[in-house]
Amino acid sequence: MTYVFVETDTSGDVTLTSAEAITFARTNTHLLPDGAAATSRRVAGDPSGSTEGVVVGELTDDAVAQLGRLGVSVIHHLEHPDLEDYSAAAWAQAIVDIAPESGTLLASGTPRGMELMAHVAVRTGQAMAANIVACDDDGLLRQVFGGTAFERLRLDGDLHVLTIAGHACNPEETTPVTPEVYDYDLTIAEADLATRVQRTEAEVADDASGLTSARAVVGAGRGVGSENGFGEVLELVDHLGGALGVSRVVTGLGWRPHSEQVGQTGSRISPDVYIACGISGAIQHMAGIEGAKTLVAINTDAEATMVQRADYAIIGDLHEVVAAVNEEIVRRKQ
Repeated sequence: MTYVFVETDTSGDVTLTSAEAITFARTNTHLLPDGAAATSRRVAGDPSGSTEGVVVGELTDDAVAQLGRLGVSVIHHLEHPDLEDYSAAAWAQAIVDIAPESGTLLASGTPRGMELMAHVAVRTGQAMAANIVACDDDGLLRQVFGGTAFERLRLDGDLHVLTIAGHACNPEETTPVTPEVYDYDLTIAEADLATRVQRTEAEVADDASGLTSARAVVGAGRGVGSENGFGEVLELVDHLGGALGVSRVVTGLGWRPHSEQVGQTGSRISPDVYIACGISGAIQHMAGIEGAKTLVAINTDAEATMVQRADYAIIGDLHEVVAAVNEEIVRRKQ
């Protein structure tokens, strides 16, 4: 049996990364590492198991329907006044209280998913494997060093605690089911509420930062020159109906908000096409774009890592090249 912690957005919808984690659980039928008392347990999709969701806080009708389309058969709904605001310790203990004694408990590898599963692992006395990208007869495969290397491992114990790396698989709906929703009478310890969210503030960012779901992303690095050097790049974003992604240098200089950062400490993306403009290709940035299906580089340095790794490369000043691309797009639309 597999339990998946499900994150929802401000509208109450299931997040993309949680949909990915559910799909990974449902479709991955390879054997888990042998546990002390479980020698042939599967992640999910196992005839002897099922994929069940865990939702903390509000559960909307839309979320229930979404989870049903993703193949979730049971939803464990954890709602309590003390859980309305995020508290890692309190949320983790609530999950532990309803978790199976054996099986798999996983979440997507978001900051919240990572924090919660770490707490859950400690409270259940189990090891935790983070950033899993696949599993097979040889064990679990996880990405390490910002996605530049992979590690093979096995877990002991009856309960396996995992996080699934972002974009390890594409979210896929299946034959819809009507999930059973279980509500619980929860008791929250005051000590677990010592650290919790006190307030939330609206993110100050424009619509160009929908990175994780964008099919086309235009990246911009130090090569744009200044905080006023994004004109041609943003125009290209508009033409493609995509999103803007930037390097850590750009956010570090204060030219663009962190919400637009791509890389190890930003968003991991998997667009159909990623156009990197003036980005050299640091390891941390490359880790964030490894899911891109087609990589196009625009750079003055023919030896830059980004150029060497690209499917297509244009050597030249990004402002001149992108301006010419925009002009051609406009011409062809006429």
